[in-house]
Amino acid sequence: MQPTPEHNERMAKTTFAAVYPYYIKKVESKGRTIEELHQVIKWLTGFNEKNIQQLVADKVSFATFFEKAKLNPHAHLITGVICGYRVEDIENSLTKKVRYLDKLIDELAKGKAMEKILRKA
Repeated sequence: MQPTPEHNERMAKTTFAAVYPYYIKKVESKGRTIEELHQVIKWLTGFNEKNIQQLVADKVSFATFFEKAKLNPHAHLITGVICGYRVEDIENSLTKKVRYLDKLIDELAKGKAMEKILRKA
């Protein structure tokens, strides 16, 4: 299944601040920590905790969030299905990056080992 242009536009306009509390709730409800969440976000984007808090405070869109990010060169190793979409088949670059983040957070919440989430050998 491929996202529609409308879906891609909605993803671009969604603010990181709008979904960040849900990321926290998801991982904490499964026994993981905010520190682990930030470790995952840092691995994908290069953002440290201070950067993350500033992006939340500034209510940046995902378009701006990923414009400012330095995407991990191993991000292409993130594969699988998230929200009904096979990540590796998504053609829109921004939507793919958002789904990379969703996939990593889903793996964290499911209890996957951090070494596997961060695609370490």
